[in-house]
Amino acid sequence: MVAYQILCGLMGVAWLVVGASLFSMFFAFHSPGGRSGGLFATMGPQGHYLAAFAGCALITWALLLLAAARRPLEGRAVGTATALGLVLCASYRMVAWVVGDYAAVADLLRIESAVFLTLALGFVWLRPARVEAAT
Repeated sequence: MVAYQILCGLMGVAWLVVGASLFSMFFAFHSPGGRSGGLFATMGPQGHYLAAFAGCALITWALLLLAAARRPLEGRAVGTATALGLVLCASYRMVAWVVGDYAAVADLLRIESAVFLTLALGFVWLRPARVEAAT
């Protein structure tokens, strides 16, 4: 159960950092004279709007994972839902890898898919056993 708590805690912190970054990027882009750079330079206002929405979802997901890390027996469903979300993330990356439109990042898509599927397995295998109600 400790391994499950560590996994939930680490993923919760990671999602919180990424979510907060995406959310704050929206405000940085729309501030006076604000422009984003690097990977996000070409997103434009619609892209930043969607990134902020994704940031909100990641922050919520992070808080649920952190709650599951604190009380793993009550947070079994959070681990299962996280595993499903990670499988979905891996699925569309595998399709993008096969499509060929993303040939420039094909190796990255394969690595991301493998990482997401490995994490999903961890969330399923490490979750605490179902506790039967005392009679």
